[in-house]
Amino acid sequence: MVVAVPIEVYPGETRVALIPAGVEALVKAGFSVVVQSGAGRASLHPDEEYVAAGARIESDRKQLLSQADVVLMVRGPGDYPEFPADFLSDLRDDAVLVAFLDPLGQPAVMRELSERGMTLLSMELMPRITRAQSMDALSSMASIAGYKAVLMAADLAPTMFPMMMTAAGTLKPTKVFVLGAGVAGLQAIATSKRLGAVVEGYDIRTEVKDQVQSLGGKFVELKVDVETAEGSGGYAAQQSKEFIARQQELLGEHLRGVDVIITTAAVPGRKAPTLIPAWMIDNLRPGTVLVDLAAERGGNCELTQPGKTVEHDGVLIVGPVNVPAQVPHHASQMYSKNMQTFLLHLAKEGNLEIDPEDEITAGTLVARAGKIANQRVAELAGG
Repeated sequence: MVVAVPIEVYPGETRVALIPAGVEALVKAGFSVVVQSGAGRASLHPDEEYVAAGARIESDRKQLLSQADVVLMVRGPGDYPEFPADFLSDLRDDAVLVAFLDPLGQPAVMRELSERGMTLLSMELMPRITRAQSMDALSSMASIAGYKAVLMAADLAPTMFPMMMTAAGTLKPTKVFVLGAGVAGLQAIATSKRLGAVVEGYDIRTEVKDQVQSLGGKFVELKVDVETAEGSGGYAAQQSKEFIARQQELLGEHLRGVDVIITTAAVPGRKAPTLIPAWMIDNLRPGTVLVDLAAERGGNCELTQPGKTVEHDGVLIVGPVNVPAQVPHHASQMYSKNMQTFLLHLAKEGNLEIDPEDEITAGTLVARAGKIANQRVAELAGG
């Protein structure tokens, strides 16, 4: 089978779906790999490295896609609603597309592609089970986002993160509050601690308390009864309006004394929950920096503007988008390893075997043989 790696079409996307080390592994497994010229340039992987690893280079995207049995991308149609129509038309109807597809957010796009007969495998639907940890691209990218969010905050904060004892007196450490203790939140806690900050973490799932503490953070417990803590895929479950109102009230009281806030709360396929309304920002002290990692999903803060940094009464609110693309070399390395491991899991003598009885395959399979295979996507797509 021919595996194709095109140049990403999402504006500003610097990652590549497969690096040369991944090419070598797939070639050994019996695949033929074709890479569009320049696909790895932004992540510091020139064409020459791909050739040395056993790939062929194709300069014309139409030619690349016309021969592709399997197409590997970072952000595919669905994850980028303005995906170019000519790219979609160049894809073979019998092609297998593997990428972040946002199938729960864009079910109509999944329906359109499935009706062409394409097989769609969505990386963000990877089951969060032990067997699939090495294929979990969502966690890989979240880890990078959590790390990078702390660096953004440190750059903008009017204070230095570590405590310093100087001849001019003792400088108190920055107080960082991380909202959400998933993969991104835990990495933000760890990075903040390494930089010397005093770190607190909060999550409605009290079972993550030990993880927060193991990274050097203090777990904050709010006196509000959680309805359903654990949702699907290891994410926190969506809560009622009454719960969120009480949670906001208690959070507002606590956040008045912090310097940096990093929010990471997300619910798959839905708008991010608004955990920090405008009135809460009004009560923060000037100089506070808030980095909202849920900006692309509408933001955890009511005042977040995706892709912008806004100032409100002395508080800076950062709404970064596509954060992993700011670390293209390591992000591509991690994503490529996830992708490589996933394809090798599906591989049987140089071919892909789509086994719906396999938990990993079934979890990621969105469409096959002209039909939506994922029940949740099918319901959202209207059939």
